[in-house]
Amino acid sequence: MKFTRLKNNFEDDRGIIRDILTQVKFDAATIITSAKGATRANHFHKDTIQWTYILKGKVQYLYQKEGEDTKEVLLEEGDVVRSDVKEAHALTALEDSSLLILTRGPRNGEEYESDTFRLDTPLSLSK
Repeated sequence: MKFTRLKNNFEDDRGIIRDILTQVKFDAATIITSAKGATRANHFHKDTIQWTYILKGKVQYLYQKEGEDTKEVLLEEGDVVRSDVKEAHALTALEDSSLLILTRGPRNGEEYESDTFRLDTPLSLSK
């Protein structure tokens, strides 16, 4: 897992420009909304790397590498986290949230579930 609290590249009276990723190829871009209290994921990917960018809201992000303890980071608007291959992850919305998910690997379009492996024991037990 790699967590980054992003800074603005440019800001003036018109608004803000912020690079989320630079010089990274990805295969799919997905927007997910989550109501407060909703949990998503509780899975891992064997061949897909996933970046999650918080567009709006606050999210509890739990992650675990095989053989290690579960760790937690709190994400808020403007934060990005990278989930590496074989890294279990779960996200729980602490308030209504919108997420931009960028993936590299076979987890897009019709292949969406082909590289998703549900955990026998979830990281998060929230709904």
